Amino acid sequence: MNLFATLGGWGQTFVWTVIPFLFVLTIVVFFHELGHFWVARRNGVRVEVFSIGFGRELAGFNDRHGTRWKLSAIPLGGYVKFYGDADAASTPDFAGTASMSEEQRRESFFHKTLGQRAAIVAAGPIANFILAIVIFAGVFMVFGKAITAPRVDTVVADSAAARAGFQPGDLVLSVGGRSIESFSDMQRIVAASAGDTLTIVVDRGGSRTELSAVPTIHEFKDRFGGTHRIGRLGISRSNQPGDTQIRRYDPFTATVMGVQETWFVIERTFAYLGGIVMGTQSADQLGGPIRIAQVSGEAAQVSFGALLMLAGLISVSIGLLNLFPIPMLDGGHLVFYAIEAVRGRPMSERSQEMAFRFGLALVLMLMIFATWNDIRGLVG
Repeated sequence: MNLFATLGGWGQTFVWTVIPFLFVLTIVVFFHELGHFWVARRNGVRVEVFSIGFGRELAGFNDRHGTRWKLSAIPLGGYVKFYGDADAASTPDFAGTASMSEEQRRESFFHKTLGQRAAIVAAGPIANFILAIVIFAGVFMVFGKAITAPRVDTVVADSAAARAGFQPGDLVLSVGGRSIESFSDMQRIVAASAGDTLTIVVDRGGSRTELSAVPTIHEFKDRFGGTHRIGRLGISRSNQPGDTQIRRYDPFTATVMGVQETWFVIERTFAYLGGIVMGTQSADQLGGPIRIAQVSGEAAQVSFGALLMLAGLISVSIGLLNLFPIPMLDGGHLVFYAIEAVRGRPMSERSQEMAFRFGLALVLMLMIFATWNDIRGLVG
């Protein structure tokens, strides 16, 4: 009986954790690599491999252009290998490219113009941002957005809100110049503004009143052991009937909201990274595949819409990560091309090899650190 119970537990874990994780990661990785693939094809580059995952091939096929499309055993990313690449990281095959015929050079990524190579490399992260906008817009259209009126119910004594002059019944109209549609909109801005002075406009009994508030810093640990420092005013939302509704949006409005949501994630990511540098944020919030799998499982149990929103969030994050100026990542390649544009010629073979080795070491260190955070959160 215990054996069956154990198997049942593993089955539930697989259904609610592994499957949502693979769903989210496969969508995000596929569209990232599709961006590289599509622009490369439009520029006459031969694509040898399009792989979802790394390692041993599980299944695959060849298309009419000779590209091997495959699903590989380690589902933690993917790659597109161009003609002229030495490996999956798009390291140039210096020896091979030097001996290519004129016909082969026309299909080689290495022999394309600087602008073409930069466009192909940048297409992956751009595809991630486009995917995120489409996902967010689709969720706002199909599933809608839960809107709770930004109306104040209670004000905590001696809190930032109390010092600013908030009163029960105040309806928040704008925070820091940004229009507020729901209580959650206000929470997001306040949480990211600890210690900053915010100008908040409220509707009080039919008249507009301007308040000045400085959110206090509130520190807490999440369920994964990460330490968060957020701003807090000290107010609670109204629970009056009619103050909460699900609102669906037309395609144009939903697309605008999708762009805004994508930009918000980018903005908050840079603010968090800046906080790490300045010492105001903890690096233990950085998570790896284990944390993504856990969050994916939790989102899937909430709703399919929540899982899609997570996919959009991860798509933005993957796009940003790949733009970091680290050799091996897309951003590192773009830095190489910027140097080439300034110098008038590519970096030397030895310089590129050294840079790729440094980039590999840096990426591995980041992966180990993120995975260590995940494990520490599990056992902590």
